[in-house]
Amino acid sequence: MPVSVGVFGAAGRMGATVCLAVAADPELELTAAVDPGAAGEKLRTITGVDSDLEIAGKAAHLSSLPQVMVDFTHLEAGRQNVAWCADQGVHAVVGTTGFSDADLLSFGAAFTRSNCLIAPNFAISAILMMRFAELAAPWFDTAEVLEYHHDAKVDSPSGTALRTIERMAAASGEWAPDPTTTEVVAGARGGVGPGGIRVHAIRMRGMVAHQEVVLGSTGQSLTIRQDSYDRSSFMPGVVLACKKIADHPGVVVGLDEYLDL
Repeated sequence: MPVSVGVFGAAGRMGATVCLAVAADPELELTAAVDPGAAGEKLRTITGVDSDLEIAGKAAHLSSLPQVMVDFTHLEAGRQNVAWCADQGVHAVVGTTGFSDADLLSFGAAFTRSNCLIAPNFAISAILMMRFAELAAPWFDTAEVLEYHHDAKVDSPSGTALRTIERMAAASGEWAPDPTTTEVVAGARGGVGPGGIRVHAIRMRGMVAHQEVVLGSTGQSLTIRQDSYDRSSFMPGVVLACKKIADHPGVVVGLDEYLDL
């Protein structure tokens, strides 16, 4: 039997892409779509999915519950959507970023009948990039992260960049201090993340989602770069998560566990 899947934010760019990916996979069945900005519209009209589904304005309006709901919305809506999934016993696959530690603790306590995956990035290449950076960290003295995103992204740095730095800092506490004593332009050295690792957020038209981890030691450097050229790059990870989430109890942060990394 296919896994039944619903999508929060179905009329948005990411939500519509998720709808298309779910509908195209024979092991999944798209059975619900929610978006307050397109309530009452036919899913076919909004996303191009060959379906007679009507988009609901709220999750409470759904006539039946799917096994999994995918959320790519914004922070406040994401909090409410994840809480609703926990309350209803529906698995939640979440790509919305910006959740606090308090949010994660709250979700951890709430998901007792279903499971939740919160991933800052669903591109499998990005997951591997973070893992490679984590493995490389103990062998270098200095490191900085540069993340590039489209000019409609409102938060910085990205969740992927923060997650990368957290993992690098956990892998090594031996980082050389920043030698900078004067910033001619305030903020020129970027932001300071865990372990003192610097992060630079670039917002530019023409970009989608890209990241470089640059590590340096005496006489050598290593650059690990990941590029997502289109939103479709996230879909293999989303589809994988929908299929596997029932096997991963509680709240999991990051797709690594699903890839056995």
